[in-house]
Amino acid sequence: MSAGGEIRRVVTAHDATGKSVVAIDGATPHAHTPRPGAPTSRGLWATDSVPARADGAEDRWDPKLGIAPPKGGTIFTIVDFPPVGAIPAGTPNDAMQRRLGPEHASPKARPPRHPLMHRTRTVDYGIVLSGEIDMLLDDSEIHLKAGDVVIQQATNHAWVNRGREVCRIAFILIDGIEPLA
Repeated sequence: MSAGGEIRRVVTAHDATGKSVVAIDGATPHAHTPRPGAPTSRGLWATDSVPARADGAEDRWDPKLGIAPPKGGTIFTIVDFPPVGAIPAGTPNDAMQRRLGPEHASPKARPPRHPLMHRTRTVDYGIVLSGEIDMLLDDSEIHLKAGDVVIQQATNHAWVNRGREVCRIAFILIDGIEPLA
């Protein structure tokens, strides 16, 4: 799996007798790039509740999903972050937070320090598959590379790829309860 390429998705299910079978096998058709040069997200799977349904052969990705999962549900995406060029002059620091929309934005988010900064009420598992990236927090940042894992608990953050290669990250997001702070 090379960064920037298609992602093969194999989904198993059961036939009428209960035997395990492959229900879906192929490149995910759910790729989204909001504008040229922006990260490309590839939707793999979503659930609308936990515990989740574990049956059926239909594709459970909803093309209307954005960054955050449905209320009470989960999403699994892989995102390719290209190297960041200059942010256009005049881009407001809350640009990404506005893109999420009020239904997914945390009312407790601090004012963002970067246009890509955002906060949702989710627990996010992120696995860096290839490349390198910087995760900006409110007043710090951490450099991540292939093999690193992030567990993010509804924190204000931004992903900034200052390198020369695409950084690919697998994300599993779980709808959560708004933190007290």
